[in-house]
Amino acid sequence: MSVPDLNQLRTFVVLYETRSLTGAADRLHVTQPTVSYTLARLRKRFGDDLFRREGHVMVPTARATQLFGPLHEALAQIDATVTGRADFDPRAFDGELVLGLTSIGELTFLPPIMTDLAAANAAPRLVVKRLVAEAAEEEIVRGALDVALTVSVMDTSRLWRTPVRGVEYVALTSRLHPLPPKGPGMFEGRRFIRVSARGGHVFPSQALVEHGLIPQVALTVEEYSTVPAVLVATDMVALLPRHVADVFCGWFPALRVTDLPWSGLSSPVSLYTRREMNLSPAQRWFRRLVLRAVTSGEFTDDAQR
Repeated sequence: MSVPDLNQLRTFVVLYETRSLTGAADRLHVTQPTVSYTLARLRKRFGDDLFRREGHVMVPTARATQLFGPLHEALAQIDATVTGRADFDPRAFDGELVLGLTSIGELTFLPPIMTDLAAANAAPRLVVKRLVAEAAEEEIVRGALDVALTVSVMDTSRLWRTPVRGVEYVALTSRLHPLPPKGPGMFEGRRFIRVSARGGHVFPSQALVEHGLIPQVALTVEEYSTVPAVLVATDMVALLPRHVADVFCGWFPALRVTDLPWSGLSSPVSLYTRREMNLSPAQRWFRRLVLRAVTSGEFTDDAQR
């Protein structure tokens, strides 16, 4: 049985990452029939379909998923050996980088990241993709996301992770309708606005349930960006991270932050990428830039894994 050559293996890895024959062909600078022909040879070699078409998406089989990690790491090591670790010049890079952020992350982390990109005279084609907690690990592993920031804990050896910012939840209200000093009855008679927890911020909903406040939820929204305007116009209360509340208070001086009557600590925001060996020079540089832009300085390098 013939052994696949490096070009065939690279085609497999790129197809796994793009989930598209056309996308793989574009990245490899070959024709789509060439990718299809290579896939046919790989299927014969491994005795498996490797990818099954579902609509316009090439979905990997269990065997393909098993092969991807080791093959990707092997190719990355070969590339690093052949090309060396030459200095990366961000000013000359105009490729695409994909940043995974929640709606909160877009509001709080994107501005300093863009500021640091401008300071570095770097102009990549930055794409911000809404991060869905349940799909984030697989998207990072296959390269659909270059860097991700989330409070969701992905405890896996497949990813590089470091915490960048602690998360403490607080209550936010209008200054015209302040909360009394924190105590067991501080929310009596108050209505709440709740935000869907698709991005991993589950603490507010859990707190409302645990403290019997769900009957007081009068409004549920999809995005945090709508919260401050609603609070300014009403007597409602929102539970959200302190660093987000501080941003909203900067936008709307009529808002007021109040500490919660119970512990408001949650898992920290962490930065995730592929493992070190699997990063391109551009990804490695972008990770460093994002770390500098968003870290609060409360965590040390020994928290990295």
